[in-house]
Amino acid sequence: MAASAVSLEVSAPAAIAQDMHLRVHCVNLHVRDQERSLCFYRDQLGFRVAYDVRMPSGQRWVAVGPPDGSTIFALLEPTPGTPEHKLIGRATQVVLVTDDVAARFREWSKRGVKFPGLPRLRRVKFDPESSGASKSKKDAPAWGSVQARFLDPDGNSFTLMSFDLITMGMEKERREAAERLAAERRAAEELEIAVRVQSRLFPQTLPKFKTLECAGLCIPARKVGGDYYDVLHLGRDRFGLIVGDVVGKGIAAALLMANLQAVLRSQCAIAFGRPRQLLQAVNRLFSESAGDGSFATLFFAEYDDNKGRLRYANCGHLPALLVRANGDVEYLRSTATVVGLLKNWDCDIEERDLRPGDALALYTDGVTEAFSSAGEEYGEERLTAALRRHRERPPRELLDAIVGEVRKFSSPEQHDDITLIVAKRHGKAAGKTRR
Repeated sequence: MAASAVSLEVSAPAAIAQDMHLRVHCVNLHVRDQERSLCFYRDQLGFRVAYDVRMPSGQRWVAVGPPDGSTIFALLEPTPGTPEHKLIGRATQVVLVTDDVAARFREWSKRGVKFPGLPRLRRVKFDPESSGASKSKKDAPAWGSVQARFLDPDGNSFTLMSFDLITMGMEKERREAAERLAAERRAAEELEIAVRVQSRLFPQTLPKFKTLECAGLCIPARKVGGDYYDVLHLGRDRFGLIVGDVVGKGIAAALLMANLQAVLRSQCAIAFGRPRQLLQAVNRLFSESAGDGSFATLFFAEYDDNKGRLRYANCGHLPALLVRANGDVEYLRSTATVVGLLKNWDCDIEERDLRPGDALALYTDGVTEAFSSAGEEYGEERLTAALRRHRERPPRELLDAIVGEVRKFSSPEQHDDITLIVAKRHGKAAGKTRR
């Protein structure tokens, strides 16, 4: 080993991206007996077996690799008399780096690995001039390596080495990799728990109406999201139809969504027949628990299953679409601002009658703001046309048809949660329907 370091400056071609993958894949080792060598590298050195397959030609391909590396050794068994066969038993020029040569030497010696000599220390003087550093040679630090040479069963020789600086780098990389892997594993486990929990927050079964049929779904853009829908039995033949969209994405939005659901369900249980007071309480409780800057758009409708009457408040949400049996469309627009943002908050309650054959669609912006690959928005107009086109179908089929059209229209990547409730009054309208 030279007494001074050599500085080699290489300029990468500008056309090669810096993040392109590049690593050493394979080093060929010529051996006399693949099975014997495989046992040596696997059982004595503790290498992992990367490949052990029989090729179509009948030739066996065996490859092994160090447990902490990515490069593999291909154990090739050349035909006697060939130039490759003459390479068996020579210095491979392969250097294996470890954090403790002495410990590795003792361990492998016990397993029968041949070391021609004891580990030895080699000191290297760092030359600042050759690397462009400003330090003088007098102050240049000395750093060393412990080296040991070992042989495989065929006499192929390898160098086992540790550098102080390399050791520190290896340990740092190992710790960082272990911490990163543990953090990723924890995050994945927590996300799976969040997915299971949120999936249970949506209605598992819908209440049975006498005059109305409902269907609903939520498809998060990520594994979890901030969209919310619910269908609640409010007592005395009244039902709540709810769609909301909490500000934000991912787990943070999912937590707020769970908070909003808990607040809504608790208030629905005690505020029978008073949707305005119910929503005022929801706004107050959600504002107190969610914190500054958190809010949600919300469409809340109370349906009277005896009278077919809908009382609703649109709290900063997209307009619900009421498609009449004859194809006419009414837009149930905002009657209040978003919930959770203002402490002094109020809302207006409006009413509509649902007649036989009428359909009601509540949705979030993941439906109307789905983008095509050309950047075009699906939009309210397309949604309205699709509802008119499929309005005679049962709610589940109508919902599936809408979602299918949205997904067909939009680009492969879903950018926002898709949430939709479709409700339809039983029976057919009197007279001829318009198409």
